[in-house]
Amino acid sequence: MSKHVFLTGPPGIGKTTLIQKATEVLKSSGVPIDGFYTEEVRDRGRRTGFDVVTLSGRRGILSRIGSTDSVARREYRVGQYVVDLASFEQLVLPLLSNADLGSSAVKRVCVIDEIGKMELFSTSFIQAVRQILSGSGTVILGTIPVAKGKPLGLVEEIRSKKEVKVFNITKENRDGTLQDVVTAVQNCLK
Repeated sequence: MSKHVFLTGPPGIGKTTLIQKATEVLKSSGVPIDGFYTEEVRDRGRRTGFDVVTLSGRRGILSRIGSTDSVARREYRVGQYVVDLASFEQLVLPLLSNADLGSSAVKRVCVIDEIGKMELFSTSFIQAVRQILSGSGTVILGTIPVAKGKPLGLVEEIRSKKEVKVFNITKENRDGTLQDVVTAVQNCLK
């Protein structure tokens, strides 16, 4: 039986949109839910970075396009984006540390969109996710990138766990998958 539900698929396929829709359905049915999702930041039609947005509406910077000559200080980069680790951790770590406080009698859902290269620069984030994965009071509804290139340790751990249900989202199935995802999360809560 699954304990956690993850969505995977290529960038831009609709994983975050599907997570947001599933979150609304679960919330409206009374499920205790918290967490975050990532959102593109655009300026005049051009993507300039990503923000982290909590389900309660708080927002913080995840990354912004960085200049190529700013190598004086330690930077965490993914392509052209410089990750603002302090901003990310300040917003997300309290959510994750509170996520697994629930007793196993009252399970809750923690949305983690996403567990990807940018987020994995934070060792505290990795530890917090592992703790929730091994606990019993919280169900993760999250997203992970498709496997390509160099494997990401935590992502591969998640993908290989027997107690994790992974939905592969495609253009063909994304519109019809919402109820399956909601049902899978509800089954994890039982």
